[in-house]
Amino acid sequence: MRKRIFGRTQWEVSEIGYGMWGMGGWTESDDVQSEASLDLAVENGINFFDTAWGYGEGHSEKLLGNLVKRHPSTKLFTASKIPPKNFKWPAMPGYTLEDSYPAEHIKDFTDKTLKNLRQEQIDLIQLHTWDDGWTDKEEWQRAVEDLKKSGKIAAIGLSLNRWEPENGIKAIKTGLIDAVQVIYNIFDQAPEDSLFPLCRDLNIAVIARVPFDEGTLTGNITKETVFPEGDWRSSYFVPENLEASAAKADLLRPLIPENMTMAEMALRFILMNDDVSTTIPGMRKARNVLSNTATSDGKELAKDLYNKLRKHRWDRKPTSWSQ
Repeated sequence: MRKRIFGRTQWEVSEIGYGMWGMGGWTESDDVQSEASLDLAVENGINFFDTAWGYGEGHSEKLLGNLVKRHPSTKLFTASKIPPKNFKWPAMPGYTLEDSYPAEHIKDFTDKTLKNLRQEQIDLIQLHTWDDGWTDKEEWQRAVEDLKKSGKIAAIGLSLNRWEPENGIKAIKTGLIDAVQVIYNIFDQAPEDSLFPLCRDLNIAVIARVPFDEGTLTGNITKETVFPEGDWRSSYFVPENLEASAAKADLLRPLIPENMTMAEMALRFILMNDDVSTTIPGMRKARNVLSNTATSDGKELAKDLYNKLRKHRWDRKPTSWSQ
């Protein structure tokens, strides 16, 4: 597993990280299977794990805490996210800081996360939603500074709203933010426009999430795909999105090299960008762990293929179903 420097923290993190959303309460999630996959990930060199209190109301955090306890001799970087006080995703312009992240809420949920992890400090705590209209509010700034001074957190980050990579630039410029988590993949290349150059200049770590476009870029989703009742993806892949996403994926199929899957091609596309500190695919099963970690071998996509994939950029705007 190849490592990359995580911005100004100088942590050496695995370029393939582990996204734990699917372990928090998705349909078909299974703790025994999840823990086996997590252990396998550690064995294969993954040392960065991203979760959130919102993934099963702390359940995923407890799984991460158990993982750390099972591997005391290996440094595993823990990252989680504080939910907004109003429990509404994404942050809308009409929400105030008091609605979402008053100081006591930030501190209270950091404590909840630490309790779930059974740790005295978490490496990275992130605000699970963000709106740059809150940037100049001193309340969240003081809360972050207090948490660092107390030793409860080592670094602070933002998780940016879907398809709004520039709605965080003002906050990054305050100098208080250590990391930013943003959707970045073959389709979602917009972070390259303004966000990545700023992070490069200020040495801010970049976590690329949703590398498979919620499954579209695995090649396993078609216009006929039906998700189980209660599965979040059933509300995201409404007909208009499912049909458009499947059509976009179909255009990529002829480009997939021999002996490569679409998912591997998607991960290798992301790893071609040096601005990315780590990417966090979800991987509930052992076969996913093995295939994803195998992409960290330093082998780049052919330049011609990479240039063709760049032409599949798909700029989208947030909608009622996209969050």
